Amino acid sequence: MELSTISSVSNATLNRFFSLHYLLPFVLAALVIGHLMALHVHGSNNPNGVTSNGDRFSIHPYFIFKDLVTIFLFLLILSIVIFYFPNSMGHSDNYIPADPMVTPSSIVPEWYS
Repeated sequence: MELSTISSVSNATLNRFFSLHYLLPFVLAALVIGHLMALHVHGSNNPNGVTSNGDRFSIHPYFIFKDLVTIFLFLLILSIVIFYFPNSMGHSDNYIPADPMVTPSSIVPEWYS
């Protein structure tokens, strides 16, 4: 067996890699939702065994509202940056028209330095 066939990346490897990276966020989101549901139903565990039911806040509406306010504030700031200042985080080299006959000066081989 040749060495080149052992270390090559084939179509099956790429399909598995893509499937893993596509499905993993959905699996993690399902685990987070299951964790939140378990916390909502059973509550948090206390390793000391001391019950403190009197000083608990319910997750709804207090923490849900607090988190939603934070999320909406972040989305508002993000949309202001995206829609009113779209080039604020860009680079000036992005406005240079592409020329296939000229290599940019910042791209050099390793042995040039």
